[in-house]
Amino acid sequence: MNFLAHIFLSFDDEEISIGNFIADSIRGNRFKHLPERVQKGILLHRDIDTYTDAHPIYRKSSRRLHKNHSHYSRVIVDVYYDHFLAANWAKYSGEDLGDFASRFYALLKDRYEILPEPTKRLMPYMIRDNWLVNYASVEGIDRVLKGLYRRTGEKSNMHRAKDDLLEHYDLFREEFSLFLEDLIIFSSEKYKSLTN
Repeated sequence: MNFLAHIFLSFDDEEISIGNFIADSIRGNRFKHLPERVQKGILLHRDIDTYTDAHPIYRKSSRRLHKNHSHYSRVIVDVYYDHFLAANWAKYSGEDLGDFASRFYALLKDRYEILPEPTKRLMPYMIRDNWLVNYASVEGIDRVLKGLYRRTGEKSNMHRAKDDLLEHYDLFREEFSLFLEDLIIFSSEKYKSLTN
């Protein structure tokens, strides 16, 4: 899952959401200096990723892309699934997506001193271009995928992944919906076990 899903699956817990968001920038156990609840957010992120990678529905979505995108398929599915979460946000949250995003951006600014350097470099672009809200549109996802294409040194076909999304849009949406039901249950249980 990508940024929006990890923040959403932090259950409005600020410290957990910081950890869940920064986890990809933290290697190994190099997070023991962070506040305890942020550490738990990192662990939650890793549990979510492990669960996601092994889930049969997620794997089915990923296999559909493998011919065109090889080992980048999972990265692309993560972005697609964030799109479906954003596009169907009202189904999953009682809070407006714009308000949710603004609140999270303010939290990042408030906790700036504990963010790892890669997150600090990413943050201004994320806020300026309002990534969390722009995931809701296919055009917004296309920009994300083209950005990832450039970051791979143009060695992937991610700049063409919008075409795959549009070709199989209903299938990906249905798979996302079924998968997210399972993921919410799993994440909620993990969250409770980590924080109780």
